Amino acid sequence: MTFTRLSAAFLAATMLTAPAIVHAQAQPASEEEIAPVEAIIDIQHVVSPGGIEAWLVQDNTIPFMSIEMWFDGGGSIDRPGARGATNLMMALLEEGTGDLDAQEFASAQEALAASFGFDTYRDEVVVSAQVLTQNRDEALALLRGAIVAPSFDETALNRVRQQVISGIEYDETDPDTISSRTFNALAYGDHPYATSLDGTVQTVAALTRDDIVAAHRSALVRDRVSVGVAGDITPEELGVLLDDLLGDLPTSDVPLPELAEFEAPGGIEIVDFPVPQSSVLFGNEGITRTDPDFFPYFVMNQVLGAGGYRSRLNQEVREERGLTYGISTWTGLSDYIAMHQGAFSSSNDLVAQAVDVVLAEWEDLATNGITEAELEAAQRYMTGAYPLRFSGNGSIAGTLAAMQADDMPIDYINTRNEQVMAVTLEDIQRVAERVIDPETLQFVVVGQPEGLEPSN
Repeated sequence: MTFTRLSAAFLAATMLTAPAIVHAQAQPASEEEIAPVEAIIDIQHVVSPGGIEAWLVQDNTIPFMSIEMWFDGGGSIDRPGARGATNLMMALLEEGTGDLDAQEFASAQEALAASFGFDTYRDEVVVSAQVLTQNRDEALALLRGAIVAPSFDETALNRVRQQVISGIEYDETDPDTISSRTFNALAYGDHPYATSLDGTVQTVAALTRDDIVAAHRSALVRDRVSVGVAGDITPEELGVLLDDLLGDLPTSDVPLPELAEFEAPGGIEIVDFPVPQSSVLFGNEGITRTDPDFFPYFVMNQVLGAGGYRSRLNQEVREERGLTYGISTWTGLSDYIAMHQGAFSSSNDLVAQAVDVVLAEWEDLATNGITEAELEAAQRYMTGAYPLRFSGNGSIAGTLAAMQADDMPIDYINTRNEQVMAVTLEDIQRVAERVIDPETLQFVVVGQPEGLEPSN
């Protein structure tokens, strides 16, 4: 199963820490007494003897380690005519290496109490592992075989290919997937983002073993890897481990994509699909992680649609009018374009009214900004919840890799809340005027909506 990652930066902006090494101030006693909640985490920059870099949070309290490796490129570097090759290749990494077939590889992994993950995203492929200290060398030697010398056995290739094709066929009947793929096709022209990283039934059926080998050669390269590690390992031990695990990988042989341009015309695109409830995806271009206005944008989105029950859109569309069971927005910070998107589902007889309410809220935010009370509530939640979002070594390792992939500073975790608290109402108004434009907002509606006319 593969996913389209929203953004390394967004993950790093919202999900950072570890219980053993976080020191948090008490929650402010009142709305008038808001102060940043601290999240202090000690990150060590490790460089292996062979020059491979990693960020490490060392924690020796439990004999356990997590490592996550993000390789830039992902599904977006599929070669012409081989769409879906990277995704299929990553699904084959656990199907055998050396003398081990798929069943033997799985048995060896289980015997070592190790957990491996191989995932494909729009902008990177991700390899992860969680291993016990006592089995670390053996487990990572097994992982190295999967990364460096996978078998790509024809029998396994044909079996996994069919699994991928079955998933594609299912997605062709899923309204949410249809809305996403239709939006991407409208928005991104001839950029790789315009098509699914899974490929199509036709492109995947046509992939050969040579295509898979070529995808492996291009995707898993040592000069495009960001490594995050958390747990029971010293910097010296990690340096040796990095060279053993990744040192024999090649360097990159294909260019990364160019920046994408947002080409959707704005308005409403309807995909006729016989379901009682329409799936709606909407969005326009957003603000990049490196933009000086990113944190005002981030806080603004919390008020608009990312704040769950209390967000403006949820209050107006769900609570006040009962037009949906839920609506949300997010900052989609892909490597080659920043998007501001949202989604909801609504019965066919109510979806037109829901779209009108979203447009009205877009207009109101662009014109009037937000209130002081909304800003304070968003800041209080975003800083107060921050230290509570840490769920162990696996999430820390992934966050560290994500931060590097997005060229974020190593001290970001310890300064993030200060940047949230520095946002003012004037900042929000400036960003709202810049980003929130009802005229360019593109809707894709998959269903049979009543009283809603396409405008594209």
